[in-house]
Amino acid sequence: MEYRVLGNTGLLVSRLCFGALTIGPLQAKLPLQSGAAVIRAALDAGVNFIDTAELYGTYPYIKAAIRGATDVIVASKSYAYTYDDMRRSVEEACRAIGRDYIDIFLLHEQPSRLTLKGHADALAYLTDAKRQGTIRAAGVSTHTVEVARAAAEMAAVDVIHPLFNRRGVGIMDGTAEDMAAAVAAAAAAGKGVYTMKALGGGHLIKDAAAALSWVLASPGVCSVAVGMQSTDEVAYNCALVKGTSPDREIAGRLAGRTRRLLIEDWCAGCGRCADKCPAGALRLRDGRIAVDPAKCLCCGYCGAHCPEFCLKII
Repeated sequence: MEYRVLGNTGLLVSRLCFGALTIGPLQAKLPLQSGAAVIRAALDAGVNFIDTAELYGTYPYIKAAIRGATDVIVASKSYAYTYDDMRRSVEEACRAIGRDYIDIFLLHEQPSRLTLKGHADALAYLTDAKRQGTIRAAGVSTHTVEVARAAAEMAAVDVIHPLFNRRGVGIMDGTAEDMAAAVAAAAAAGKGVYTMKALGGGHLIKDAAAALSWVLASPGVCSVAVGMQSTDEVAYNCALVKGTSPDREIAGRLAGRTRRLLIEDWCAGCGRCADKCPAGALRLRDGRIAVDPAKCLCCGYCGAHCPEFCLKII
């Protein structure tokens, strides 16, 4: 496994980052020990970097997987926008994974410069937490070029976690080329960049090798977070990132698998999920939610806002 220093943070991270969203309640809902075993398979393969978020509900899996390990780097995120709420988010993350610090903590899914300003108090807490040693680096995650560019200019931001793939799937305000330029500029400014959605929420999965290699070859990208929910997926993605051929049997088992959003028949049509969908893939139609598969990133965020528990990624 190859490693890169994440910008000016001093953190040495594996080129492949374990995206923990997929093992948890918003997607696969794996039993605790099964999910922890998938993470441990990644650690055994040389992955030392895990990405999660308060929303994902995957802290217990990470705690079980990294127990006793001191060299695993964990990044988390929160939507908190006040100083005290962000403090509570960071403290809960530390408690839930069984550490007295979190390596990287991010403002979750920032859509614009205005929302960055609105989260100034939360970012101020992260700056203080870094000074106190509760976190090692602060940053933002985003699906927009605008925020990637704005964050590159902010002294309080150490790490940027943008959505980035070669077709630009899910980028809300530009093209893949626009985001590539923003990523390169951020890295040149000393920011650590690790990306998400290299496979475009499954839209690029049939050409996964080319999609991953394209992102990893892009100037400024230190690591790419990929959601994995089985040891087969871990072995397959680790092989691709290491530049070796995946095991044929594993590749065969994964070849026919696709993910999609399931909307159960009991959807009440409240529309809360559509309001929260970062890709604009959901809309009300005939009194219930409908999904546009061409836009859906299979992130599962919508499920966290469904009062009837009728949304899941399968």
